[in-house]
Amino acid sequence: MTGLTRRQWLLAAASASAGTLASPWLGRGAFAADKPVVAALFCGHIDDHGFMQAGYQGLEKAQDSLPIVARYKDKVANETRAQIAALRELATTHQPVLIIAHGGQNTEAALTVAKDFPDIRFVVTQGAVTAGNLSSYDVRQEESAWLAGAYAALMTRTGIVAHQSGIRVPPGLRARASYAAGVRHANPDVRLLTNFSGNQDDKALAARVTRAQAKAGADIIYTMLNKGRDGTTQACRELGIKEIGNVTDWVAREPDVFIGSAWADVGIGVFQACQDLSNGHFKAGRIFKVGLGQPEAVRLIMTPDTPEPIRRRIAALREEILNGTIQVEADYTGPEFQL
Repeated sequence: MTGLTRRQWLLAAASASAGTLASPWLGRGAFAADKPVVAALFCGHIDDHGFMQAGYQGLEKAQDSLPIVARYKDKVANETRAQIAALRELATTHQPVLIIAHGGQNTEAALTVAKDFPDIRFVVTQGAVTAGNLSSYDVRQEESAWLAGAYAALMTRTGIVAHQSGIRVPPGLRARASYAAGVRHANPDVRLLTNFSGNQDDKALAARVTRAQAKAGADIIYTMLNKGRDGTTQACRELGIKEIGNVTDWVAREPDVFIGSAWADVGIGVFQACQDLSNGHFKAGRIFKVGLGQPEAVRLIMTPDTPEPIRRRIAALREEILNGTIQVEADYTGPEFQL
């Protein structure tokens, strides 16, 4: 136990059932007992190169730059009972002052648990829900998804584009609706194939959906998956078709497949909640929104060889969204692509 008190060891042991970011007291001397604890829930893997990893990086940034101690739990099923159990575990194990449930799929669970812990503040990222001790922090990924739809419609050679996602959660549904609206606005003659497979992380399933959509004529697929995205990307590579990513810069990561990426740094919601807590600006019962007006958070990334007329068209459409001429749609009523 050299260098650590018995209390520090007990605190570390208490964290065994949930993930722990590199704590500030490891290698830095005394444990900062006076720092508030922020706990976060990730329904998935924090190394998925997508939504969950972006949220985790926001928490990591908060611990590195703010006077907080961060704790987390990941690999939790996208199912309300599992989410409720995980949130209760975070609330009772770590004595946090703030719990962040990353993703709108946690809405029902967060509302349930927040009622039982009125002295803890709760946040749902990519949510639109409030309560007496609960706020939402929403990075409007649907705005970059709308531009991705327009871009796909302008770039397709076959006249057929596709969309893939896993579970039907509010942020994913809004982004799909926006993507579809962008396609329709840019070229109403382009056909859209849209599919929710039911699983964000199944690579084999994602590859199967990709092959089916390509067989139906799609040459560009907008993918909103987590670990399952690798299955789509490999299938696109084998089939010689293109992909548009989301959340992060997939054009830089895999330029042979990705022609665009609907950048939406959802980790900003996690970080902003921690920062608001730290500087005393946190307010319960509000929805905090970030969109295209903050390009460091939301924008469309395009491959460098995008034709200049298409770049100009996308820039003009962005301005129309910002000035309200284009209203980004949140509902989709069109057909679903079935395997």
